[in-house]
Amino acid sequence: MKLAFSTLGVPGLSVPDVLALATAHGYHGVELRAHPEEPVHPGLSAAERADTAALFKAAGVELLGLGGYTRVAAPGDDAPVLDELRRLLQLAHDLGAPFLRVFPGADPDLPAEESDAVAARRLGSAAEDAAALGVRILLETHDSHRTGADLIRVLGPVGHRQVGALWDVAHTWLGGEQPQDSYAALAPHLGYVQVKDIASADDTSPLPLGAGVLPLTECVDVLCRHGWDGWLCWEYEKRWYESAAPLPDLLDAGRDHLVRLLGEAA
Repeated sequence: MKLAFSTLGVPGLSVPDVLALATAHGYHGVELRAHPEEPVHPGLSAAERADTAALFKAAGVELLGLGGYTRVAAPGDDAPVLDELRRLLQLAHDLGAPFLRVFPGADPDLPAEESDAVAARRLGSAAEDAAALGVRILLETHDSHRTGADLIRVLGPVGHRQVGALWDVAHTWLGGEQPQDSYAALAPHLGYVQVKDIASADDTSPLPLGAGVLPLTECVDVLCRHGWDGWLCWEYEKRWYESAAPLPDLLDAGRDHLVRLLGEAA
């Protein structure tokens, strides 16, 4: 498996500095947070996009994907959601990113089947755009759809190869789903896996990998047992927890922890 980290752990850091961290600490790739407060967002010019792609190529680091914030199950008209999706897909294509992450974001006061249908309709509409651009949309286990069982209610009806799943191991655990069940649900759709660690269900402040309660050993084990050979991306949510330790100081130990888990599971 290949290892990456998300720029959510180093908010606002320039792309050259992010790439320097990846190369210095032995990570194969980076997931870029796509947001106006970050160096990479849909407002970049064509030249800026080309320059960013060139930086990745020169550094020998892969751009794993873009972390977008489109909420595909949110109530309201489809048009603004689809417009945002298409802008992000174009950005991912221009930068050379194979994946675009999106969120569910359903209204908890609406019937689940209604929100599922909205999300499936929008993702189905965007799937051909994604295919034309060579980018795969990944719906993350998150917020209203925390588990693999939740996600397949949307992904099943979409039924398109360019729409898949991003397994955030924290959310499936918080949703009460066992790793083997998450994998069984998501395996046909799985793009990559976000790993992290937290102290408890009540304290989700980011911790160094292996220092918390998340079943990382079990998650890596089930992936290895089934021969899955994709990406593990460390999402350290420093952006939301200012008191958390700086990610650069933890990158070596985090890489070593994941390598150890992979070795034990082999």
